[in-house]
Amino acid sequence: MYDISEGVVGWVETYGILDRRGERRMQEKRLGQLLGTEEVAEYLGVGPVTVYRWCREGSLPCVKIGRRWRVRREALEEFVRRSERSETLTGRLRAFIEVPDNVLAIAQDRELMRRLDAAFFRVGAARGGTLVKYQLEDERMPSLEEVRAEMVDMGLEVDRLEKEGRLHLVSESGGSEGRADEVRRLVAEASEGDLTLWVNFNWDLRKGVDEALDQQRLLSKLVEDSDVVVKTAILEEDLDEWPGETQRRAQVTHAGTVWLSREGLAMSRVTPPPAL
Repeated sequence: MYDISEGVVGWVETYGILDRRGERRMQEKRLGQLLGTEEVAEYLGVGPVTVYRWCREGSLPCVKIGRRWRVRREALEEFVRRSERSETLTGRLRAFIEVPDNVLAIAQDRELMRRLDAAFFRVGAARGGTLVKYQLEDERMPSLEEVRAEMVDMGLEVDRLEKEGRLHLVSESGGSEGRADEVRRLVAEASEGDLTLWVNFNWDLRKGVDEALDQQRLLSKLVEDSDVVVKTAILEEDLDEWPGETQRRAQVTHAGTVWLSREGLAMSRVTPPPAL
C-alpha cells in the first residue's frame, strides 16, 4: 500500500503527468484504470463504507493516494471472482487456488482425498495445465492403475489428457532425489511449452516430520518463482498423530490449507504479519 502526498496528487489530477513523445496519453490511460470507492460501491451494489472497510482490512487490494482509496480495475475483477461461491468442490477450488500456489490438503478419509485429487486436477486441466500425480509406493495407498481408474470414475478425461501429454502418473519410491529437485525439473520441461504445472503429492509419512517440513519449505520457495501449483495431501487421522505445534507449523509452511470433511469444507490462506 502506497501513500502519495496530497499536493502531488492534486497537481497530477489537475495538470496530468508531463512526459515526452506521447507518453502522457499512456499515463492517463493507466490512471483511468484506477477506480474510486464510490465507483466500486456502485458496481458491487454496496455502500461506500463497506468498500472503505475492505480497503482498511486489506481484503480488497487498493492504493491510498492522499486521503483517497483507489482500486485497480484488475484487482476488483479478481476480488469479485474470488468472492463467487460454487456448490461444487471443483468450483470452490477454482476460486481458491492461485498460480503459483502451494497448498496443504487435509481429508477426513480416503474417499474425500480422492475427491480432492479429482477436483484439483479438473481445475488444472480447465486452465490448460500439465498434471502430474505422484503416488507413494506404500501398501496403504492404491496402485497407479487404481489411481487412474479412480480419476476416470471421477469424470477426468484421462485418455485425452494422456494423449496430449498433459497427464502423468508417477510412482514415487522415495529415493534420494528430493521433491523440490523433481519439481524443478518438471517446471523446466513445462516452461518449454509455456504450460502451468499442477503437481499432486501425498505427505510422505516415512520421513520424520521435521525432514518433511524442511522439504515443504523448499517447495514453497520454488513455487514462488515458477508457474507451478503444488498440492500435498494428508489424511486427517495421520495429522491427528502430530502435536498441535507441529500441525500449526505444517499449515503455515504452505500458502493455503484446504480441509475437507463429511461436515464441510474449510479453506484458509497464510499471509505475512500485517503492520500495526
